[in-house]
Amino acid sequence: MGGMQRVAMELHSALEHRDDVDMQTLALRSSWKWVHVKAVPFLASLAVRLGREAAAHRSDTILFTSMTTALPLLIAGPGLKKKGIRLAAIAHGLDVTDPSPLYQKAVRRLCGMLDAVMPVSRATGEQLVKRGLPRERVHVVPNAVDLDRFEGVAASRMEAASLSIAGAPPLPEDAFLLVTVGRQVRRKGFAWFIENVMPKLPARVVFWLAGDGPERGNIEAAIERAGLQRRVRCLGKISEAELVELYRRGQLFVMPNIVVPGDMEGFGIVMLEAGACGLPTLASDLEGIRDVIDEGVNGWFAPTADADAFATRIRALVDDPEGLRAASARTAEYVTSTFPWDNTAERYLSVLRGH
Repeated sequence: MGGMQRVAMELHSALEHRDDVDMQTLALRSSWKWVHVKAVPFLASLAVRLGREAAAHRSDTILFTSMTTALPLLIAGPGLKKKGIRLAAIAHGLDVTDPSPLYQKAVRRLCGMLDAVMPVSRATGEQLVKRGLPRERVHVVPNAVDLDRFEGVAASRMEAASLSIAGAPPLPEDAFLLVTVGRQVRRKGFAWFIENVMPKLPARVVFWLAGDGPERGNIEAAIERAGLQRRVRCLGKISEAELVELYRRGQLFVMPNIVVPGDMEGFGIVMLEAGACGLPTLASDLEGIRDVIDEGVNGWFAPTADADAFATRIRALVDDPEGLRAASARTAEYVTSTFPWDNTAERYLSVLRGH
């Protein structure tokens, strides 16, 4: 499940039991393997169903959970607007910036049609404005995290000396574990971090990456070039239980993103997941990441592609276990109080009601 899909699912869960919302859901349910195959017929059928909705006029507002899922408005939108139905969408990042000329033309048309767009970060909001969305229709609503998934993890950090993750090697007793989670694409900067930062760190610092993606081969090649096979490990896809264990045992989460034209980090939900488990983040000072990290509270920034800055911060944390423990407690408190779904769902409803 990607970030956009998780936001849609968790927002639905936060709204479905509310007495003040009457909600009908139209969703594509598919494995990740087949979602791109099924998306086109789903969007086509959605355009037809929205046309029927315009005729019946049963809705006050229609919310699309990404700019991509709003594409049927190019067909059904005029009829819906004639009926006075409010049209809104959530925008994440790549669903705005995908460089395909045809897709960019569609996004610009959507920006002229939607009554409100709720980007997950200020950076994504600026990309929408560049594509013609009036600034008064931009309402930034940062993502949230399902705290029930990670209940009690922060309090039990470091209780276990080993990790129960399939394919993971034993950790040395004195290991300082850096972790990251996410789709392995170029903008994440994983290969850059392995080649440029890991060699600058003490030998007891290890780096584990959970997830998969098109950059996996380049990451593994970077590990070989740097001679770091014993300190860096690609874990591949892991289960929910294994993810919790990884967050529990890790000492620092890293988001070493780099600039990639036509791509962007719209937010970074994994930083909230890690933070809910008491795992602070060291991240590139870039794009939507800036709306997740409060410097010195739940993590720290380093200039993007600045290997010395990343290495200096990590070495300081390795040498300051008491400071890291304090940062862990601070991180868990900040994330759980700032990013719960109840608060975020209320912000969505406020925008949808036109407040």
